[in-house]
Amino acid sequence: MPHPAPDGAHLLELRDELVRAPVEVVPVEALRTVGSPRRTMEGAARSRKPADAGAGFPPLLVHRPSMTVIDGIHRLRAAKTHGRTTIAVRFFDGSAEDGHLLAVALNEAHGLPLTLEERTAAAERILTSRPHWSDRCVADVAGLSSAKTAEIRRRLLGAPAPDAKRVGRDGRARAVDPSRGRERAAALLRRHPGASLRHIAKQAGVSPTTVAAVRDRIARGDDLTVASQPARGDDLTVAAQAARGAGTGSASAGVPRTEPRPALPPTDAGQPADAVEIHRLLRRDPSLRLTETGRTVLRLLDAGAAVTRDKDAIAASVPPHCMPAVARLAEAYAKSWQLFAAEIQSMGSAGRV
Repeated sequence: MPHPAPDGAHLLELRDELVRAPVEVVPVEALRTVGSPRRTMEGAARSRKPADAGAGFPPLLVHRPSMTVIDGIHRLRAAKTHGRTTIAVRFFDGSAEDGHLLAVALNEAHGLPLTLEERTAAAERILTSRPHWSDRCVADVAGLSSAKTAEIRRRLLGAPAPDAKRVGRDGRARAVDPSRGRERAAALLRRHPGASLRHIAKQAGVSPTTVAAVRDRIARGDDLTVASQPARGDDLTVAAQAARGAGTGSASAGVPRTEPRPALPPTDAGQPADAVEIHRLLRRDPSLRLTETGRTVLRLLDAGAAVTRDKDAIAASVPPHCMPAVARLAEAYAKSWQLFAAEIQSMGSAGRV
């Protein structure tokens, strides 16, 4: 079955799913080797290494419509060198361009890492074909930092349009400059104070979470031109704002409105700054980011962070007839998380992790 054109997060999930796809045996001569993300091909010494494992080395990943090898060119060369006429493959049925992106993602996940020059070239190709992807999406696939990716984007594409949006790793589109959306939401809230979050969000072209944050800022008398939280697709914003917030502390409830308001940590209500920093560091840990089980853990942590961060908007989006059931599930899941936390702490104390 053909795969839809993937966004950055889905592409990484697809990379992991394909290693469980059915294995087929095809003639070696039926395969093509075009469009490798590598600028140079290693010599015969490397090509001989996979063949030393005989028929046990991993199947190639092949783009079925064109029979082009996406991952495993060295294994194919080794098979030819040793006179093999057939080879095991797994097929990808998406587009040729998505196949090239998969080749980059697969080379970053295992095997000989791409050089910086090769990863930079991969990021350039991704940004050219997927300019709507966030810097972190591109960085995750190409194996670069979000800062390096942002630098490449500026060089290739220049300044973004005023109303430009980018799709993050969660598949949601967010404005590059969110201040315009916040201003629209603020104007609508002042004109229609009784309107629902979803109604204002639809009219302003922002998320219900942003509307809730703008509403709270209006109530507190805060400056609307400053983002209330870092964009979830930007490593640098999170790190920089967390560093600034760490030295300021939380605002005291007794500070009068006529006094300058102390800078708040870059978090939403209920989420301490240290939790944001811990989450950010875990997301960058290779032992989690580059393994399937690790990415499963990160997805679970992402879900918990989203609930903490967006609980007002999430609650507002639950249909009334579903609220009792959702509440019961939330209580059950909260208990499961507490048991999980106790188990992890116990394992850590015992030196098992």
